Amino acid sequence: MERRVIVIVGCTASGKGTLARALASELGAEIVSVDSMKVYRGMDIGTAKPSQAAREQIPHHLLDVADPWESFSAARYVELADAAVEQIHTRGQPVVAVGGTVLYLRCWYEGIFEGPAADPDFRTAFRRRVATEGLEKLHAELAAIDPAAAARIHKNDQRRIERAAEVYHLTGKPISELQQQWDAPGPRRPDWRWTLIGIQRDREENNRRINQRVRKMISQGLLDEARRIYDAPQGVGPQAGQAVGYAELFAHFAGELSLDEALERIKVNTRRLAKQQRTWIKRMAQVKWIDATGVEDTRSLVPQALALLNDA
Repeated sequence: MERRVIVIVGCTASGKGTLARALASELGAEIVSVDSMKVYRGMDIGTAKPSQAAREQIPHHLLDVADPWESFSAARYVELADAAVEQIHTRGQPVVAVGGTVLYLRCWYEGIFEGPAADPDFRTAFRRRVATEGLEKLHAELAAIDPAAAARIHKNDQRRIERAAEVYHLTGKPISELQQQWDAPGPRRPDWRWTLIGIQRDREENNRRINQRVRKMISQGLLDEARRIYDAPQGVGPQAGQAVGYAELFAHFAGELSLDEALERIKVNTRRLAKQQRTWIKRMAQVKWIDATGVEDTRSLVPQALALLNDA
């Protein structure tokens, strides 16, 4: 039996989910999500989760496996994704994986950097410094000790800045130097037949699609959804609390932003996220690209995707 794993990657709002579902339908495949926020229950509109009808038509995996107040790691993702693929292959079906969380994809495809265990004292001190000195200063400090890591970590990504600083504190070595497994020539699971397909668009077109998506999410009830999560007795965990589309509304609920400011910031931060995704995906030499510029319905790209599979 061919143990095939087809991965569709691309920026937010590129249309990769639509293509993935159409391709899965064509191949009789099941879908595995590669998204760090779709794992959270109740975070549906703001993460653009597939509809219930779509999930009934095609089995989806790695959706709704944690609550917003829980932490969820890349290591946990790899564990669950591996298990899902094995189950799907046991049923004799191929896998179509789709998502834009490049960290999860790279850990799953290339291998995960375990690193030293967390240091609670360091993290407490780090977060105290964030509150008093600001995250930008700590990002600048990271740039001084690990320029490569600082270049790929956004200055507002507190969790990853903290981890990179923590690894340096504990080992005396930059995290970018220790993550050598990502320079490996092949996948960590060579027993699967991998094909990585990327959707690319003109940047201005993708930004327009992002703005349209934000407006659609608001009309679908994102504000109420975010309020339910914010008001939950258990609170919101640090990871879910940083999700673009939710973090800005949480700041609005806390009185830090007006609603108009929060909505505008969602658009800006989503465009920044797309830029980061674009940069990271282009560094993955294994990705085969489809130009979707000018294509509104990416279901029409299925023949091109099939041609890439036949060439793989």
